[in-house]
Parts: sequence; structure tokens; C-alpha cells
Amino acid sequence: MAVKLNQRAYDHARDLIVAGKYVIDDRDAWSEHQPSTRQENDFIQQRGIGEYAKWHLGIDGREDEDKKGRYKFPYGDFEKVHRCGLLAAESRAGQRNYYDVELAVAHLHGMLEALHRTA
Repeated sequence: MAVKLNQRAYDHARDLIVAGKYVIDDRDAWSEHQPSTRQENDFIQQRGIGEYAKWHLGIDGREDEDKKGRYKFPYGDFEKVHRCGLLAAESRAGQRNYYDVELAVAHLHGMLEALHRTA
């Protein structure tokens, strides 16, 4: 099975955006803003893999549910949605032909941009 949309993560990201918990950052800032491996591991240790999964818009059905490798396309820093994370996810999903993920990310990106313009 290929990577598919993580609906729970999509809903979580949408709720965060509506609540104003987002960062409008530069397109290329994701390498600096994405959580480090240590931050990811600490988050999993404190909150569990289920909470970790909510920060990833893709699920790889070939991987075990309790492994980090199952969860693809991160979009935030475990507190806020990052515009640069959405843009990176949208681009990578498109390159890999994961259309459901790409479409969902494009919708989240559009929501973020619309809210930002009205702010």
C-alpha cells in the first residue's frame, strides 16, 4: 500500500489553523523550523506515537503503526502549523504522486493564506 492521507492529521492541522496556531514563514525555512530527531523522540516519549502521528499528513501502510517511519509529510513543530512545512509537504507529495495528500495540503495552505490575508 502506498502512502495515503492521514485524515486525523489533516483535521488537526485544520483546527490549528482556524485557532490561529500557525506561523507564516519563508518557503525555504522548513529545514530550520522542522523538529529535530531529538525533539521528535522526546515528543513521542512524552505524548506517544498517536500524538506524533497527528503532525504528519501521510501514512505509509507498509510500516508498523508504532514506528516513526510510518508517518510522512510533517507540517509543524508540535505546537503550530508552519507555512514552510505545508509547502514542503505539498511539493514532495506532488513529486511522489500522492494526490490525496497533495490535495489536502493544498487546501490547508489555501486556508492559511486566506486567514493571513484577512488578518
